[in-house]
Amino acid sequence: MPNFVKAANISDLKPGENKTVSVNGTEVALFNVDGQFFAISNTCLHRGGPLGEGMLDGDVVTCPWHGWRFNVKTGVSPVMPNAKVAAYKIKTEGNDILIAVD
Repeated sequence: MPNFVKAANISDLKPGENKTVSVNGTEVALFNVDGQFFAISNTCLHRGGPLGEGMLDGDVVTCPWHGWRFNVKTGVSPVMPNAKVAAYKIKTEGNDILIAVD
């Protein structure tokens, strides 16, 4: 069973917003897509750019360093399907956003 850890409050992210959070020492990019929350690795595969600081368009984030794109629901690049960052399980309890980083 995954170990979920509180990463943020629901009120921290409005729809269309994203941020970087630390979960058990792992940097995670957290996204709000139309009221649903998703979490992927904060580290872009290309040069390690911070995906949590990228531009969110629908359910795709663009890395602010060199423009690589990843689907925040799956971690898969829509341009190169074999390029994938980790996607983490997430749930909400009350006002808390919980993420499992195993």
